[in-house]
Amino acid sequence: MAETTGSTVTADAVRFKRVLLKVSGEALMGQRDYGLDPEVVNRVANEVKAVIELGVQVSLVIGGGNIFRGVKGA
Repeated sequence: MAETTGSTVTADAVRFKRVLLKVSGEALMGQRDYGLDPEVVNRVANEVKAVIELGVQVSLVIGGGNIFRGVKGA
């Protein structure tokens, strides 16, 4: 059983055994002007961990273009 943001899910209730999650770099910025917000990254990591603990295979695609281009170039 895993608990994410306020709800409890059991492994029997899992609909998919494999998922691909695409997270944009901009989403990981939180309220910052640039870079990554450690609190946002930690929250996403904990939610992914909870899904993995249910037995789901998770593949992550994480954007990073804003780190290299800067927000204005995005």
